[in-house]
Amino acid sequence: MIAETVCSAVSAAGLGIAAVTAYRRRFLTAARVAAYSLVPIGLVMTGVVQWLADTAFSPVAWAGFGVLGVAWVLFMTTRAVERRRGGTRKERKAARAAAQRDAVAPGASAPSLGSGGSRPAAEPAPRPAKASRGGDDDFSDIEAILKKHGI
Repeated sequence: MIAETVCSAVSAAGLGIAAVTAYRRRFLTAARVAAYSLVPIGLVMTGVVQWLADTAFSPVAWAGFGVLGVAWVLFMTTRAVERRRGGTRKERKAARAAAQRDAVAPGASAPSLGSGGSRPAAEPAPRPAKASRGGDDDFSDIEAILKKHGI
C-alpha cells in the first residue's frame, strides 16, 4: 500500500515537472520527463510493485536468495579449482596422450645428435675487420651532423 502511494506521488511530481518544462517550450525534454514519470504508475498498475513488496518483506524469499548465493559461490569455487588443476580428468588424460604422441617428431629417421660419429661443429662466420682509423668510422656520421649545425 505504501509502495503504491509513493509510486503514484513520484509519477504525479514527474508529470508536474514535465508540464513546467513544456511551458518553457522545451517539448522534447518535457516528453522525455513525462515518459520517465509514467513508469512508476505503470509498474503499480501491472502488479509488479505489489510482487516486489511481497518479496522484499518475505523471509522465505530472502532465504531463497541466500540459497542462490551459496549455490553461486560453490559454482564459482569449483570452476576456479578446475581451472587451476588444468581441467577435468578426461581433459588431462587426453592432454597427456597428445604430449606423448608429439614427443617423437613425426617422420624422424635419424637421431638428432648425429649418427654416432663426431662431426666438427659449424664455425661461426668471421666478424668483419674494423677500419684502420681505430673506431673513427663509428662517429664520423655524428661529426658530420654536428659540423652541419655549426657545433
